[in-house]
Amino acid sequence: MSANKLSAHWMPFTANKSFKEKPRMLSAAKGMYWTTDDQRQVLDMTAGLWCCNAGHAHPHIAEAIAKQARTLDYAPSFGFGHELSFELADRLASLAPGNLNRVFYTNSGSESVDTALKMALAYHYAKGNIGKQMFISREKGYHGVNFGGVSVAGLTNNHKAFGQWLPNDRLNHTQDLALNSFAHGLPLHGGVEKANELEDLIQRHDTSRIAAVIIEPITGAGGVLPPPVGYLKRIREICDKHDILLIFDEVITGFGRTGDVFASQTFDVIPDIMTTAKGLTNGAAPMGAVLAGDHIYDAIANNSSAGVEFFHGYTYSAHPLACAAAMATLDVYEQEDLYKRGAANGEISKYFEQGLHSLKGLPGVIDIRNYSFIAAVEFEPLAGKPGATGSLVQTSSWEQGLMLRSLGDAIAMSPPLIMEKEHVDQTIGTLERSIKQHFG
Repeated sequence: MSANKLSAHWMPFTANKSFKEKPRMLSAAKGMYWTTDDQRQVLDMTAGLWCCNAGHAHPHIAEAIAKQARTLDYAPSFGFGHELSFELADRLASLAPGNLNRVFYTNSGSESVDTALKMALAYHYAKGNIGKQMFISREKGYHGVNFGGVSVAGLTNNHKAFGQWLPNDRLNHTQDLALNSFAHGLPLHGGVEKANELEDLIQRHDTSRIAAVIIEPITGAGGVLPPPVGYLKRIREICDKHDILLIFDEVITGFGRTGDVFASQTFDVIPDIMTTAKGLTNGAAPMGAVLAGDHIYDAIANNSSAGVEFFHGYTYSAHPLACAAAMATLDVYEQEDLYKRGAANGEISKYFEQGLHSLKGLPGVIDIRNYSFIAAVEFEPLAGKPGATGSLVQTSSWEQGLMLRSLGDAIAMSPPLIMEKEHVDQTIGTLERSIKQHFG
C-alpha cells in the first residue's frame, strides 16, 4: 500500500511514522502462522497479542460467529437479554475457582479492569466503608489503557501524558536478577519478603482507605515476571487480614496459558474479582468478562434500593457474536485438551523451557524467564539507547519469519497452545541467529 493510503489510520501502541515508512502487513492467518502481504509465512509466537490461544482461524469458532450473525446480530443488554449470554455466564462460572460465580461482560481487558475497580469501590460503598477508595498495584504492572487502568498502572509511559486519577500506591515489582536470574519456572527466592512490602503500604495509608490490591499473577507487558514462590499466597493472606479485596488481572493468563483455565487455579490463590478478555474468544471477537465472588455481587445488589444496582455497562456488553465466539472457543479448549497442554510440567512446556535456556551464555543475554507458555529473554541495553535491544531482535526475527514481541530490552513470547516441537526449534534457531547478529 502507498504511504498515502496508510496515513488516515492512527495506529495504537505503534511508532506510526516508522511503521508507515516500512509497514509490516498481515493478510491472513491459519494455525500457528501468519501470511504477510508479500506471501511470506511467519511463525506467530505471540498468539496475536496473548489472545489466539487455540491458533488462528479455527473453523469451529468461525462458523459459530457466522451462524450467530445470521440469527441475532445484536441485542441490547440494558434491561434486555438473550439466552446465549446466560449460558456463557454459567459456563464461565463453572470453570472459575471458588465462589467467582457472577459474570459481568465487557469488550476488552481495559474495560474489564475499569469494571473490576468500580466493583471494588461499589462493594465497599455498599458495606458502609466509604473511605476505602484507594488501590494498591505494582510497579511494571499493566492494566489496560482506560483511565482506571492507567491510574493503577506501573508503567510510566502509559500514564505520564494523562495523569493518574484514582488514589493509588504501588508495590515494588518482583524482578531480582541478583537472586533469580535464569530461573526455570517460578523464581525460588524472595517471594514472601516481596509480598510483605504490602504490610508497609497498609501501615502508611491505613486499611480504612484501601479498597483493593490489583496485580497480574504473571506480569506481562512489564517484562514477563513469574511470581516468586509464596508471593501470591502471602498477598492473599495480607488482604484477608486487613479487609482488602484482591483483584487478579488474568487478561493474559486466563484460558490455558498456565496449564489450567486460570492462573489462580495454577497457583492455588482465589481472588475476590478476576478480569479476563483475550483468550476468552481466541481473539476472534472483542470481549472481556469480569468474574466476581458471590460476596461482591450480594453486597452490591442487596444493599441497593429498587432499580439499577450497579450503574455501569457498555453498549456491546454480551454482544451475541462475541458470546457465540466465546462458547465455541471454550468448546475448542475442552475438545482439544488445550488447558492441560500448557501445564508447566508438560512435554511441550519443558521442551520450550529447555530450548529457551539453551540461549544462556549467548552475548548480550542477561536473563531468561519462563513459566509454561509464557517467556522472555532480556538483553544488555545498548550504550546510550536503553530500551532499544528488544525491537532490534524483534525486527531481525521478523525478517527471518518469526513474530516476537519487544518489551524494551527484552523480547516476549506467548505462543498458541497448539505449539509443537518443530515450532520451538524454529523459534530458538531464529532467536540465536538474531542475538548473534546484534551482539556478535
